[in-house]
Amino acid sequence: MMYNNMFLPKLSQNLLEILDDNEYYDITIEVGNDPYKYDGILTHIKLPNIPPEIFQTILRYIYGGKLFLEEHNTSDIIKILIVASKLGLQELINHLQSFLIEIKKNWIEQNFSLIYQISFKDNSFLKLQDFCMELISKEPEKIFNSIDFISISEKCLISLIKRDNIQMDDIKIWEHVLKWGIAQNPELPSDHSNYSKDDFNILKNTLQRLIPFIKFFNLNNKEFLNKVYPYKRIIPKDLRESLIKHYIDHDNSEPNMIEEINSKSIDSKIITTQHVELISKWIDRLKATEKTYEFKLIFRGSRDGFSPSKFHEICDNKFRTISIIKVKDSNEILGGYNPNGWKSLYSYSTTKDSFIFSFKNKDNIKNFILSRVKIENCAIFNSHSCGPSFGADLVMHGNDFYNRSYCKGCICYREPIRQTEKQFSVEEYEIFQIMEH
Repeated sequence: MMYNNMFLPKLSQNLLEILDDNEYYDITIEVGNDPYKYDGILTHIKLPNIPPEIFQTILRYIYGGKLFLEEHNTSDIIKILIVASKLGLQELINHLQSFLIEIKKNWIEQNFSLIYQISFKDNSFLKLQDFCMELISKEPEKIFNSIDFISISEKCLISLIKRDNIQMDDIKIWEHVLKWGIAQNPELPSDHSNYSKDDFNILKNTLQRLIPFIKFFNLNNKEFLNKVYPYKRIIPKDLRESLIKHYIDHDNSEPNMIEEINSKSIDSKIITTQHVELISKWIDRLKATEKTYEFKLIFRGSRDGFSPSKFHEICDNKFRTISIIKVKDSNEILGGYNPNGWKSLYSYSTTKDSFIFSFKNKDNIKNFILSRVKIENCAIFNSHSCGPSFGADLVMHGNDFYNRSYCKGCICYREPIRQTEKQFSVEEYEIFQIMEH
């Protein structure tokens, strides 16, 4: 596929002839160590840090409106992009970003650390920033497996592993974090069994800000024994002792985990106790919580009715509610948390603590998307014609919620919880009030 810019070819040809004319010029541009003649059309500039061959490409684009990207390797295209930003060539910046994302997608994925660092140093590279964030959200394994993963910044790695909805096994995350930490210290022995006390301390210091985000308690005994225990010295003492106790004594649960709720006490046709435990952690914004919550059922569509009026009659002015929605003709479960009370009057309710979520199915709670508030003053939407609604990101709409409910992406919440904005019907929905014990 040719991916070139060619504008006004006759005029461009004439300007290129002027550029190539070595006889008449009155200004030079100093680029690197090479002077470039200049005919006076542009303002005089001095760019000592720009490679001459890259500037020559930019100059021919300015004069001729032509850019043959297939003639350049990807590293050079990145350099052209950086220079274009320095010169404020926004049209070229947008074109180069699109080319990289559409044509060089695999290269970007394999060199994620480089692209991430470049894109977030310059606010002109918004397309690349969006690409990076989408990759972090949906395909983290590509980042972990990229050829430059070990050069990724600590800040970027933390932003990746701390996500509640990262789609990767916890033991794999630990292995990649460990790999990254070891790579930052090439002086460490290749075999951890040969580590000295100082070696472990070096690795501990490198990973001290990352370890709190590892979900050690989600591992099975074999994973902990084989993959974590050999590195026990790099884990903070309190956490290490809790882990050892947890994995040695099967009768003890994690000290900070939520108290298990008996399945008979969860009156739901849609979710299980596992969902309750996970949602409880989201409410507290913690990986684990000592609090015990009761999910008290106050409304069920099949029992109380599928009309907005019935919803508001029963649920208005009830604080701290979880809405659970089963999408018709699918296994998909949607939901949201509203710390404020629902209202019938058309209005928006402000909060920073609400969130929305989705599960692909009932059986696999690890396959979820959690999205927190982006714009606080539109987090909760109230209307007499709608059921529970969260901004425009999750809306139950219509007289019977048939084929008129929808999820818009990234309006008031940070991430879309569905891959489509197509309207859907509600098979069942339940409202629980959260009661703290």
